[in-house]
Amino acid sequence: MHLFWEQGYEVTSLSQLKAGIGGGISSPSFYAAFGSKEALYAEAVQCYLDTYARVTDCLWDDDLAPRAAVELALRRSTKMQCEPGHPKGCMVTLGTMSAPSPAHAHLTQPLAASRARTLQGFVRCVERGVTAGELDERTNARAMGIAFNSFLLGVAVSARDGVKLAVLNAAIATLMSLWDAARAGKT
Repeated sequence: MHLFWEQGYEVTSLSQLKAGIGGGISSPSFYAAFGSKEALYAEAVQCYLDTYARVTDCLWDDDLAPRAAVELALRRSTKMQCEPGHPKGCMVTLGTMSAPSPAHAHLTQPLAASRARTLQGFVRCVERGVTAGELDERTNARAMGIAFNSFLLGVAVSARDGVKLAVLNAAIATLMSLWDAARAGKT
């Protein structure tokens, strides 16, 4: 998973995968175990979605206040993307370029679905804020959700570029001022 996360599908070679697995696995053993590079990539993507990508699940937690859910998703994802021990950034975001040729476009469909779900989660939280009377009824939920989501997509590149977690957390505080500016009753 780390190789695909770091390099993408098309760039990662069979020899790199075999070396990453260790034990001097032969090509026939690799294919016997995984079926194909494509099948191994699909497993790696699913593993990522079942683990690291869960940092935004809080967007769907109705026990959290909408603003708190948005900020928690931003902070959890940003922290995960900057952590040591795995590639920087987000495989869901960076996977967009993982298989750019039309022949491999289907491989990134689960990643696209995850990105769409996260965007919808942000929009849903803003809608909840409007419905609860926390945000002005004129708030454009889709536009604000896209702003939060776009920031999170940009964190993947920023983390790869070495931007520190503290700097990104300060940016999150600034971004959350969008929410505060849209509060109901604010003039």
